[in-house]
Amino acid sequence: MLILTCPAQLQRLEGALRRSLPLTLPVYGAVMNINRGNPAGLEVVVDAWPEFGAVLARRRGEVPLDDCYRNTSAVFYRDVGAYRALLETPGCLRWDAAFHIIGLQDGVPAVSEAIARAKGIELDISHYYTYLHPNPSTMPEPRLDPGLRVGSLTPAHVDLLNKTWPYGGTARSRQYLEELLRLFPSLCLRDGAGQPLSWALTDPFGAGTHGYTLPAHRRSGYMCTVLGLAARRAQARGFPTFGFTATGNRPMQRLQEEMGHQRLPGLCCYILHNPNLKGA
Repeated sequence: MLILTCPAQLQRLEGALRRSLPLTLPVYGAVMNINRGNPAGLEVVVDAWPEFGAVLARRRGEVPLDDCYRNTSAVFYRDVGAYRALLETPGCLRWDAAFHIIGLQDGVPAVSEAIARAKGIELDISHYYTYLHPNPSTMPEPRLDPGLRVGSLTPAHVDLLNKTWPYGGTARSRQYLEELLRLFPSLCLRDGAGQPLSWALTDPFGAGTHGYTLPAHRRSGYMCTVLGLAARRAQARGFPTFGFTATGNRPMQRLQEEMGHQRLPGLCCYILHNPNLKGA
C-alpha cells in the first residue's frame, strides 16, 4: 500500500484516471480536488505505483468512528483481486468505524460483502444511477424569472439544508453539510428577500449533491436553471458534470435526461459499513 503525496505522481494519476472515465468519476473528482488545493483534506492510496491495480481516495487523518458522512472513500480498480488486497491491508481503512465506500464497478459491493462476512460486520448498500453531461456548453442559456437572483449558499443556511436533505437531520450530517458549504461550490436561486428557493451543492468527489427546490416553488423550472448554471460553472473549472440520483427518483431522472445528461450503464453503490455505529 502506498500513499501518493508527490505532486508529479498525483498529476500523473489524474491523467490515468481521465483516460478511464467514466468508471473513475468519483475518484477522478477527488484527485482533481487534491491537485487544486485539497480543500477537504483527502489523500490517495494505491496498491502499487505507477502500474496500480486499485486506487482509493479517502479522508486524511482521524475521523470520529460514527462520522460516516466525512468518512467516505471512492474507489476504482483495474484488478478486483488487487482491490480486495488493498482494502484488507492494515491501515487502509478502519473496519471498526462507520464508513462509506463509493464505486461504479460491480466488484466494489462484492468485495465489501466478502470482507464483511469474514469480519462479522454489517453493511447497508444503496444503489444510484450515475448521470453525466457530455458537454454543458450545449445546454440552453437559462432564463431567470424577474425578481430571482443567482447566488451561493452560506453556512447560515445549514439548518435548512440539514432539514431538507434525505440523509440529514443529525448533528453529524449538519457538520458535513456545513463543511460542503465552506469548501466547495454551491449555487442557489433566491427570491427578492434573499431566501433560497432552489439549490445544488458539490461534494468532495466533484459530484453534484442535494439538489432541492422548496415544495411551494416546484414546477417552475427552477431546478433546471440551477443544474444548468452549476454545470457551466463546473465545466469552467475543468470538472466533469455528474451526480448520483436515487433509482426511485423518477422526476429528477426525467429532468436530467431532458437536459442532455446521459445515464451510465450499471449502478453506483454507496456501501455503508457498520451501519449500527452511525449516529452512535
